[in-house]
Amino acid sequence: MDIGIGLPATIPGTPGTQIMQWAKTAEERGFSTLGVIDRLVYGNCEPLVTLAAAAAVTERIRLMTSILLVPFRANAALLAKQAATVNHLSGGRLVLGMAVGGYEDDYAASGVPFAGRGRRFDAMLDEMTSIWAGEPRGVAGAIGPQPGVPPERLIFGGHGERPFARVAARGAGWIAGSRGVETFQQGAHAVREAWTRHGRDGDPRLMAQPYFSLGPHAQADAESFLTDHYAVEGWDAQKVASLALTDTTSVRKAVAAYKDAGCDELILFPCNPDPHQVELLADAVL
Repeated sequence: MDIGIGLPATIPGTPGTQIMQWAKTAEERGFSTLGVIDRLVYGNCEPLVTLAAAAAVTERIRLMTSILLVPFRANAALLAKQAATVNHLSGGRLVLGMAVGGYEDDYAASGVPFAGRGRRFDAMLDEMTSIWAGEPRGVAGAIGPQPGVPPERLIFGGHGERPFARVAARGAGWIAGSRGVETFQQGAHAVREAWTRHGRDGDPRLMAQPYFSLGPHAQADAESFLTDHYAVEGWDAQKVASLALTDTTSVRKAVAAYKDAGCDELILFPCNPDPHQVELLADAVL
């Protein structure tokens, strides 16, 4: 199982220099992937812009939106170009994780209807896939840069029949959120069933992204950040905070549990933006 790490770009107030130092240290310590989480109405950095910056200070590590909330961005052609640009600038290291998102304030701020977002997502995927395939759109031909984002780098999130069918029909795999290994197991089983129904060869890539926080103030840091970030979910914010991995033992147990459950890659997201967290996590799991 590959072990990746999230960038602290989700944590409000984290300086850009600190995010870049985190990216460089993660690559040096051998993590597989740098992940970014998306929200609009929050104090986080925009995911694709953040990954473009991370690409400039790294050479080998994968760069993943885990996940990018697509439908409130509305302009599929522009989004396809932005993603293709990050993939181009990084030398083909972008893994584009996508989903619809479930927070109405993100959509209201974009002036995009919350209702029908799943249908809008599928329509946008049709357009983006055609653009990445090089279909002409005007006098100059295709929207570049080419070759865009290949199908084997498309990962989808979400739970339910429609998201799982989307994985099987259009993607290379699925990523679970931060709700624990049992939730991952349930989703992974459903994804595999959908994969088989669609006649796909091989196996879907299965991923998950728990939160971690290490060091003397780990529990307090996790609760402070996660209850704020997930405040939009009301009481469920406390549940997310309670699942954070806040010591070396719990991190190692979680890694073993996800591996046993068939996870192909675990991307651990931070609750503390101090770059020393990268070293602590690497010492624990790599």
